[in-house]
Amino acid sequence: MTRKSTLAAFAVLLLATACKQTPQTNMAYRPLGNTGLSVSEISIGCGGFEKLDSAGSIALMDMALDSGMNYIDIYDANPKTRSNIGAALQGRRDKMIIQGHIGTIWADGQHKRTRDLDSTRMGFEDLLNRLGTDHIEVGMIHITDSPEEWNELQGSPFLDYVFQLKKEGKIKHIGVSSHNAEVALMAAKSGWIEVIMFSLNPAFDRLKGGTIPWDKGAFDNLQAGIDPVRVEFYDYCATHHIGVTVMKTFGGGGRLLDAKTSQLGVAFTPEQCIAYCLAKPCISTCILGVDNLDELRTDLHWLRATDAEKDYSAAMQPSTNQTDGQCTYCNHCSPCPQGIPIARVNELLDKAEHDGMTPELQARYDSLPHHASECTHCGSCMTRCPFGVDVPAHMDKAAKVFGK
Repeated sequence: MTRKSTLAAFAVLLLATACKQTPQTNMAYRPLGNTGLSVSEISIGCGGFEKLDSAGSIALMDMALDSGMNYIDIYDANPKTRSNIGAALQGRRDKMIIQGHIGTIWADGQHKRTRDLDSTRMGFEDLLNRLGTDHIEVGMIHITDSPEEWNELQGSPFLDYVFQLKKEGKIKHIGVSSHNAEVALMAAKSGWIEVIMFSLNPAFDRLKGGTIPWDKGAFDNLQAGIDPVRVEFYDYCATHHIGVTVMKTFGGGGRLLDAKTSQLGVAFTPEQCIAYCLAKPCISTCILGVDNLDELRTDLHWLRATDAEKDYSAAMQPSTNQTDGQCTYCNHCSPCPQGIPIARVNELLDKAEHDGMTPELQARYDSLPHHASECTHCGSCMTRCPFGVDVPAHMDKAAKVFGK
């Protein structure tokens, strides 16, 4: 497995930290959109709890909480998974913010998605009961991966039930999970979705907007840079303060951690994948799937990682030769001596050139603290750009397009 190969590479380092750690001061926290919640920038998924007993689940939760993690995603309807997490949270429910999924049930010995109202109600009540709580903080509408599915939700009994749960206080905030950038953007613009769980990593960012990672041939014709629909989604969420929680940080099943399975043909480290996601200002937390304590220890090296360990540009370079000269918004060009947010300017410029200028786009540009016209062509940004972007030329173009 790719995770095992990663563990081997970190084995010597982890032996020195095998005892219980308390690096809370190293954990950074971010706002979860406009919810008022502050969440750890890395958080834990639920998958590993299925493989553990009660004692093992408590130990895994101990390590997560001791590290400063305060957010967990629970998508799995497996009764064992839910019960183990409930046991691990007993007496300390207030220490963990729960993102639980609505529309997940356990049937025929497996996890299933449903929109049937009776099944949905049964599945959600089971979640609360097994967790030993009367509410969860984020009620996540489980997996909506096509515009048709999103449109079918509107005005449905299923959605009425979600709103009812919020009115009753059983969920505090409404979210949705999706692997489709077009759907994620539709949800962001709905006006009532507060948190979006989205699949994000260096490989998925180059998928075409309406493509999901599981489509046949999805990675056959990748975009040269970040897909414009994804750019708009990230920008919209950042501008409107919608929380985005990341799934598939390592490519799904850890594929990006091994060159043999990486969709980009090159291996990334966990630190590089996490840094890539967190570089986007809209991201609240990266949810990391772990099967055991060793995997969690590996991922927690993030808290001690150096800037060099987090630098993902070298890993991307072999697989992105066609992106030479094209900005990927990685922020390696920063800081600009004039304070220009170069990556953000380039994002807005690309959006204007791709879809045309709009008053909203102009307003976003106008709100930036510094503008492209302030560029002095000093060239310091170009010494740090891993993709050969002619930044001064881009700034000149942006100044003409946006008028300053």
